[in-house]
Amino acid sequence: MFTRIIIVVMDSVGAGALPDAAEYGDLGADTLGNIARCHGGLFLPTLASLGLGCIRPIDGVPPADRPLASYGRMAEISKGKDTTTGHWEMAGCPVFKAFPVYPHGFPGTVVAAIEKLTGRKVIGNKAASGTEIIAELGEKHLKTGALIVYTSADSVLQIAAHEDVVPVDKLMTIARQVRDEICRGEHAVGRVIIRPFVGVPGKFVRTANRHDFSLEPPAPTVLDRLKAAGLNSIGIGKIGDIFAGRGFTASYPTKSNDHGVATLEALVRAERGAGLIFANLVEFDSLYGHRNDCRGYARALERLDGQLALLLPLLADSDLLVITADHGCDPTVAGTDHTREYVPLIAYARGRPGRSLGVRSTFADLAATVTENFALEPLPYGTSFLGEITE
Repeated sequence: MFTRIIIVVMDSVGAGALPDAAEYGDLGADTLGNIARCHGGLFLPTLASLGLGCIRPIDGVPPADRPLASYGRMAEISKGKDTTTGHWEMAGCPVFKAFPVYPHGFPGTVVAAIEKLTGRKVIGNKAASGTEIIAELGEKHLKTGALIVYTSADSVLQIAAHEDVVPVDKLMTIARQVRDEICRGEHAVGRVIIRPFVGVPGKFVRTANRHDFSLEPPAPTVLDRLKAAGLNSIGIGKIGDIFAGRGFTASYPTKSNDHGVATLEALVRAERGAGLIFANLVEFDSLYGHRNDCRGYARALERLDGQLALLLPLLADSDLLVITADHGCDPTVAGTDHTREYVPLIAYARGRPGRSLGVRSTFADLAATVTENFALEPLPYGTSFLGEITE
C-alpha cells in the first residue's frame, strides 16, 4: 500500500492511434512517435530508464533492459478526445454521450443569449485557433468592446478579451454566468474558457490568466471518494477547473509547465499526508500541439525529462508516481485539434521491479488502482493494476 499516489498528466502526449481513430479523423495520429521522427529522435534518458521506450518504438528512446517502473498504454472508452473526457475517465467517470461540438459556430440563440447577458456584441463565432482569432479580431474588439467568441473541434466555448477592455475578474464573471445560464441542456459544452490577452494590433499575446469553467462529472469520481474518506485530494494546474472544483481538498492553479513542476516538487517535499496529488502540465497541448510546433513540443518533453530526474530522488519509498496523458495532439498531422490516441502509462515506486502492464482497456484503471490502494468504495469502471506493481 502506498501513502501517496502522485499522478502527472503530460497533457496531450498520446502514444499512437486508437483502433477507432479513423472515426475521429485521426488515422495515423501518433503524438510521441511522430514528434520523435520529426525531431530526429528524442533525448529522454529519465523516461527511457522508467520504461517509456518499452511501451512502443520511439526514435531516440531505447527500450530499457531493466526498466525502473512498470509501463503500458491505456485506451479510452469515453466518446471524445478532449481534456474533460480524458480526465474524468482517469478519475473513474467515463463519458458515453459525447459533449456537443460546433464546427460551424454556435447557433444564433446562443449568441443572442450571450449578448443579452453581457450587454456586449459577439464577434467571431467560429472554430478557430486562439492565437489566429485574436490576431484577426483583436483590433475590432479594442474599438467596439465586442467579445471574441470561438470554439474548436472540442466541446468548448471560448471567450477572448483584452485585459484593458474586459478585466480578468469581469471576464471570469461573464464566463461563469455563460456556464451557469446558457451552456446547459442541449448546449452543455464540456468547458467555457476565458482567454485574456494583451498588447497592440499586430502584437497581441495571450496571458497566463486562462480559466476553465467545466461541467461537474455526472457520477462520483475517485476524488469524491478520497475527500469523503478524509484523505488528501490535491489538484495542480487546471485539474481543479476540469472537475469544477469538486472532490478536492486543495487546488493550486499554475501558469506554465515549469510552474506546475515547481509546485509539485514543493508539495512532494512538504505534504506528507496520505492521499492523491493530481497534476496537469498543459503547455504540451496549449503551446505546441495546437500550434503544430513539433520542435517546441520535443524541447518541452526533453525539459520535463530533466525535471523528472530531479523529482524522483524526492519521492519516499511509500510513494507511487504515475505518468500518463489525457489524449493526443499530434503536431505533425493536418489541423490543430486533439487526436484520438492511446496514452502512456508509467508507474514508478522505488525499489519495485518494472514490468509490463500491457494495454489497459480504459483510463479508469487508474482510478481503480487509487481506490484499491486506499481501500475506498470501488467505482463501476476500471481494473486496478496495484497488484501487478506490488507483487
